Amino acid sequence: MSDPAADDPDEATRYQLRFQSLFDAGHAYAFPCDAAGQVRMDALGEHERNSYLFARALVGRDFAVPRVHARQRR
Repeated sequence: MSDPAADDPDEATRYQLRFQSLFDAGHAYAFPCDAAGQVRMDALGEHERNSYLFARALVGRDFAVPRVHARQRR
């Protein structure tokens, strides 16, 4: 099975995986991902990787199930 992000380097940055806080509407974590919501952890910096793992571990307690959003082009 082919990795779409490997075929198209921009694919991994066209979308973001967003973890919305269950208690604070203004708080969320967002990470670059592909259309399927796959985050390339090896492309994240240490702080970003730790934040991703933190948010993922707290789904259902502090954060909603993450959703994939198309990133706005500038």
